[in-house]
Amino acid sequence: MGPDTSMLTDGWTIFDGLPLYYRTNALPVPTGARTIMHLHGFGISGTYLLPTAAKLADRYATWVPDMPGFGRSIHPRRPLGIDDMADALARFMDARGVERAVLLGNSLGCAVTLAFVEQHRDRIEAAVLVSPAGGPHNRPIWKGASQLMLAGMREPLGMVPIGARDYLHYGIPQTIALFRSMIAYPVARRMAEATLPTLVVIGNRDPLVNEDRAREVSSELPHVTTLSIDGAAHAINYSHPGQLANVVAAWLEGRPIADDPAHPGRVRMIHQPA
Repeated sequence: MGPDTSMLTDGWTIFDGLPLYYRTNALPVPTGARTIMHLHGFGISGTYLLPTAAKLADRYATWVPDMPGFGRSIHPRRPLGIDDMADALARFMDARGVERAVLLGNSLGCAVTLAFVEQHRDRIEAAVLVSPAGGPHNRPIWKGASQLMLAGMREPLGMVPIGARDYLHYGIPQTIALFRSMIAYPVARRMAEATLPTLVVIGNRDPLVNEDRAREVSSELPHVTTLSIDGAAHAINYSHPGQLANVVAAWLEGRPIADDPAHPGRVRMIHQPA
């Protein structure tokens, strides 16, 4: 049995003249609820983000778009780069009447979130960076590709059909080009420049994200909280949705971050600002 996503419903909008697919709350959210935009990784759709998004949808306004060219959304005339995706997200927010949001990105979605901070700082309240790959640890590309393959072997089997379908839809050459852009992206520097409340969540089984480097970077940044979910690899939003939703909600609501024993994955704090 797959994850329960009954808290979410499908939607379509016309974006740059083409159909764009997204998911959002199936039920009304509490008055005054904050908004979370869930941002997928490279070459793949927002489908694998749904387990975590559904667990947060009862308390937050929730949006999970397939960016142009990804998943069910139609390909634009040219593939979007990281900066293009950040700008497209701002325009998607305009189309849905969303003024400001928390951005919750996984993998490439972290780079898009940091690009969004640079381009649209007044429209982001906080950043949640889940498995923020990118940087010297993933280069050269053959090293990053081998890390990606190992990470894939550590994910639940349910990720296989999602990834296969989505990568074929997006296109293998475009996926490789976007992967190159992701591993070249200066995640650490952009995170330091962001200076807004930032939660970094990594998995201790993720070959793409170096825990020692994450500790070193975040220890110098007073706006960054970093933690690990032990047992998780790269696609934490899919493999450990209960524990990820638990820590995201606690952090956003200013509560102490701790394990939820009802869900797999031990939460281990790496850095917490004083």
